[in-house]
Amino acid sequence: MQETDVLKALANDKRLAVLDWLKDPPAHFPPQVDGDLVEDGVCGLFLAEKLGVTPATLSEHMRILVRAKLVRAKRVKQWIFYKRDERRIVALKKELVERI
Repeated sequence: MQETDVLKALANDKRLAVLDWLKDPPAHFPPQVDGDLVEDGVCGLFLAEKLGVTPATLSEHMRILVRAKLVRAKRVKQWIFYKRDERRIVALKKELVERI
């Protein structure tokens, strides 16, 4: 992973909103039929609806977040679920603080 991947991921308001919502999924999303909001993450369809974008547009946003390793993707049945990578985010914050 390169620094440019992280900067690109964080340089978009919609991706920042997704990261914020994924901090506390039960507070931002209804219960899911498949997959647990906390354990498995949030279904991409819920994220697309909340962002007001098409599933294809959401897929591109999530591809960028996954490439930056800020979010993990998991397939449950035919759906893709997304969850923050908290360990990576903590390490990234530490790295940024050390550079300042």
